[in-house]
Amino acid sequence: MKQSVRLICALALLSTIHCQLSTISACTNFLVGREASADGTVMISYAMDSYTHYGALYFTSAADHPKGSMRAIIEGDTQKPLGEIPEVEHTYSVVGYMNEHQLAVFETTWGGREACWDTVGIDYVSLMNIALERCQTAREAVDMMVALVAQYGYASEGESFSIADSTEIWLMDMTGKGGKEKGAVWVATRIPDDCISAHANQARTTYLPLKGSRYDKKKGYCVSKDGTVLWSKDVISFARDNGYFVGEDADFNYAKAYNPYDLGGLYVCEARVWSFFRRFNDDMDKYLDYASGKTYLETGGKDAGEPMPLYFKPNHKVALQEIKEAMRDQYEGTPLDITQKEAAGPWHSKLRYGGLTFKLDSTLYWYPRPTATQQTACSFIAHIRPQKEGILWFSMDDANTSVYVPMYCRMTAVPECYRLGNGDLYTYSPTSAWWTFNIVANWVYTKYDRMIVDLQRVRSVWEDKFNSQIDVIDATVATMADAQKRDFLTRYSIAQAEESTQAWKELGIYLFTKYLDGVERKEENGQFLRNQWGNPESPDRHSYPEPYLRQIANEVSHE
Repeated sequence: MKQSVRLICALALLSTIHCQLSTISACTNFLVGREASADGTVMISYAMDSYTHYGALYFTSAADHPKGSMRAIIEGDTQKPLGEIPEVEHTYSVVGYMNEHQLAVFETTWGGREACWDTVGIDYVSLMNIALERCQTAREAVDMMVALVAQYGYASEGESFSIADSTEIWLMDMTGKGGKEKGAVWVATRIPDDCISAHANQARTTYLPLKGSRYDKKKGYCVSKDGTVLWSKDVISFARDNGYFVGEDADFNYAKAYNPYDLGGLYVCEARVWSFFRRFNDDMDKYLDYASGKTYLETGGKDAGEPMPLYFKPNHKVALQEIKEAMRDQYEGTPLDITQKEAAGPWHSKLRYGGLTFKLDSTLYWYPRPTATQQTACSFIAHIRPQKEGILWFSMDDANTSVYVPMYCRMTAVPECYRLGNGDLYTYSPTSAWWTFNIVANWVYTKYDRMIVDLQRVRSVWEDKFNSQIDVIDATVATMADAQKRDFLTRYSIAQAEESTQAWKELGIYLFTKYLDGVERKEENGQFLRNQWGNPESPDRHSYPEPYLRQIANEVSHE
């Protein structure tokens, strides 16, 4: 904890650091290769974090299109029309950001240099969706995405994309050229099968393996000697021409050139990657000074310290449930633990008011920003299973106060409770899971350390149930004809969504009743206690924890 205190003191010394808060408050992706996972599957996760996004399970049906059809490009974040491109003859069905062939494409926004942003071309959300509608493999998706931006332009800020199928994962960092010329500057890295990786709103690609690399004229990009790293042919020259890089090609660092490290990129973004990595690497604490921004602050912003590796082999095989728990991370047990200290209040809530920063006098202060955050609209875990049916594990709202529900990627319809248009940010719907889970979460935040125990108990029942049913579902559909199989998986997925949402409504009523007016109703065997005449027993009136009482002792009357 002394480390954290020193960090806060260092933060107070620097009041001139500014970041694009709209980008650094966004999403998180975790990546697990097939040989790094406990069950031999590929897994990638995605928290869609935004105060302006409504949580829904997006769905696009497979379709055939007449020759000459055009596909509209609608900017995903604003719904602004950007133009149109020729449609292909057949497009695949997509649920969330995973298609019927178990291809998944996730992202996190890092913004980067504003001079590189452009408004002409295809935006990052459309780029993801087009790849999912048209591609079956990760490598095919990488090629299509880079070809599309080369032809039409890239109308977004800097992005990191996770692109995965049942055999491989690619991590691609991409930013535009600011309208100076069409296209983007990018690097795509194949994550080794026995490794894990992550990104969280900070470009993670550093040095390029230039030795022995070649330019592929047919593809229009450069390829490393072993074929595991790809990059745009002008990724170095564009940076040099625009003053983002000076030096020999061998010294070029993508992140430093296009998304230079600052306090937000470290303390708010890389720290989430660090917290994920430390679950699977015994030596990760050596990067705390880097991830927390301490080195950056101590050097006056001249040096961020040694970056964490892009990927590494974990110290044990990673289980699906571990990824679910990683998506619920709030830095517990680390110097950045957001559920501790005075800002967490007497009941240790991670909820902070006023954004990631606040200013007192001339000093800018920063809060930690965990993976699990209140502004999550929804989150996903793509469970890509060779020779079996792929699953998109779907969680509504804050992953830490929610449950991951199995949605099979070849389903043909989505549950009503997850449907886009069933309510919105300003329109309450009693059948909307987003509203149901938000109501429960916001009540839990008020007395977090007591209520979260009750919530976790219910969540464990549901996730244990789901986890135990997967093998049964696999066996059930193994001999079914394809149409029958897809119908069964659709009905199963919808039923789990509706039933778990109903369970959360009941949980909300239970929590509201139990903790009404700041007290705690007594229970026994799951029933609230009544006296022998049927009247409710007097509740427990739990006091504030002692450390908080000491803070307020001088504010109240005393003997």
